[in-house]
Amino acid sequence: MALDGKVKQILDKALSRVDDQTARSPRLLDDARRLCSRVNRFLEMKLLPVEALDTGPLELACHALQLPLRNPKAAPIGKLGRTNLRERAEQAAEMLVGILGDQGDEAILDRAIQLLHELPQRSPMLDEARILADAVNLDDFGVNGLLLQAIHLCRTGGGVAQVLDGLEKRELDGYWDARLKEGFHFEAVRQIARERLDHSRRDTSLMLQDIKEERLL
Repeated sequence: MALDGKVKQILDKALSRVDDQTARSPRLLDDARRLCSRVNRFLEMKLLPVEALDTGPLELACHALQLPLRNPKAAPIGKLGRTNLRERAEQAAEMLVGILGDQGDEAILDRAIQLLHELPQRSPMLDEARILADAVNLDDFGVNGLLLQAIHLCRTGGGVAQVLDGLEKRELDGYWDARLKEGFHFEAVRQIARERLDHSRRDTSLMLQDIKEERLL
């Protein structure tokens, strides 16, 4: 996937400024590139016929999804540290239009906005939206998901206790079973998520034990 050079410069600049600070930060740009790489991996797995896809809008949508996370105070983040995908996608579409304006290919921009609007639907009509949704939802699983949850909670004033509470609530509420059942459109990606969850549960169990012991010291 390759964006137009000028569009890429605009997005790179927008994603390099976070928290209203002047210092450059690679965090969101790295996340956008990582999401693009994951989408490419799914396409290489032949989950969809690649020859029928225009991948430009997919890359644009991957970058746009990071825009709402630039300001943690305004980001669509729930109490357990997970972003609200519907709000995030809607904000991303609005911000993408505001940032690009009339720059770049209008058809690619329109398609990217369509993908963002379809992304949180239970049954997206666009195949690319289903691929993108699975790529985004996979972030919730494994060590990567734990780190992102901790980052989101810490950036909004939480700490170790809040991360611990979030982990325990997810297990008690059957959160993971529901996410595995409803969060994926492709069985191959669901299996990846299941394997990540199995590994992280073992690591998380040890971490929770350590944290609880620290509380008693």
